[in-house]
Amino acid sequence: MEQPQPAPGSLSWRLSSHPITLLTFLAFRVSSLLVYLFGLLFTDNLVMIFIITILLLAADFYYLKNIAGRRLVGLRWWNEVDPATGDSHWVFESSEPGTKVINPTDSRFFWIAIYAQPVFWIALALVAVLTFKFIWLPLVAIALVLTITNTLAFSKCDKFSQATSIAGSAFSTGNIATSLASNVVGRFFSR
Repeated sequence: MEQPQPAPGSLSWRLSSHPITLLTFLAFRVSSLLVYLFGLLFTDNLVMIFIITILLLAADFYYLKNIAGRRLVGLRWWNEVDPATGDSHWVFESSEPGTKVINPTDSRFFWIAIYAQPVFWIALALVAVLTFKFIWLPLVAIALVLTITNTLAFSKCDKFSQATSIAGSAFSTGNIATSLASNVVGRFFSR
């Protein structure tokens, strides 16, 4: 008897266009949380848990920002500093709408994981405060900074991508009013 295939867009890694990228992304997302949680339960070695968790968080940040975001949802971001003025600004990049088809399964896994992890770290911060284990708060704060930075950056990148595609379609159809509105929207999200 043959097993039924999951519906497109469902949460089954077998439907992913990039299963290795997806599984590696999910492994990094989960591993820092698991090391932190199991470290709390099974050892009192703060330094070992701190170092391993920070290394996993850094690897997750890098992999998500530079590899998983680009391959799974076609988005990338980075921060540039103008050497003359010292001003910092974020740069958003998205794949061209006609060149890359985003797999709905990859997209669902990506967005669920990117929004869920900060929520888990906030819950762990509350647990640390409520159990009076304030020594763990710096680690949780670092985790929150890294995960929220990626979450905000990819959210802005996605909005920028949507605004850019609306502007592109306005230029291709020749609708001037839509084109002007899209340019305003694009400038709003590019800041």
